[in-house]
Amino acid sequence: MVHAKTEMQTRARELRLAGRTYDEIVAELGVAKSSVSLWVRDLPKPQKSAEQMHEMQEARWAPHRRAQAVKRIETKLDAAHEIGRMTDRELFLVGVGLYWSEGAKSKPHRLSERVTFINSDPDMIQVYLAWLSLLGVRPEHIQYRVMIHENADVARSERFWADVAGVDAATLKKTTLKKHNPATVRKNVGESYHGCLVVDVLKSADLYRRVEGWWYGIVVGAKATI
Repeated sequence: MVHAKTEMQTRARELRLAGRTYDEIVAELGVAKSSVSLWVRDLPKPQKSAEQMHEMQEARWAPHRRAQAVKRIETKLDAAHEIGRMTDRELFLVGVGLYWSEGAKSKPHRLSERVTFINSDPDMIQVYLAWLSLLGVRPEHIQYRVMIHENADVARSERFWADVAGVDAATLKKTTLKKHNPATVRKNVGESYHGCLVVDVLKSADLYRRVEGWWYGIVVGAKATI
């Protein structure tokens, strides 16, 4: 009996020196926590490894992060329901702002009155295409072209953007490949990277001028409310 107890004490001390907690030692040896405390109290308190500290921190914050994730989703859903079905006028105004934020613009030093939109967000592309449809721009007057880094999966991205635009991939213009710079650490890589889609409206000088005028009208209208 004494021999068994001595073995228990020895094993408890080995486990403590290996960094085990009182509860872990109790669970492994099946003895009282008070006995473990008595056997190993002269030993230094074990220091947790960086990995253990990280796991403890993750476990401590996991409930908070889950609650925050749920809150984010609920807020987004509530906000989406506030929009509801858009009227034609609402889509018209959104489209003007969208183009003037993201679309190509003519410069005094480089006159280029052409409606061209480039973006990597498929949802934004679809809103923009809905706006062009609202304006009466016919599908045959729209050209599509992919811009992407040369080391990406070009064929897959072309199919992706063709699906977004609702066209046959064979109708896309020749893809523009960006040269890869090995010194640049890019984060837009992997399966989720599809490059950008360029949407060109043919013979669109008049439409471009109207877009510029519509934007000016929005600016004037907004300033009048101040």
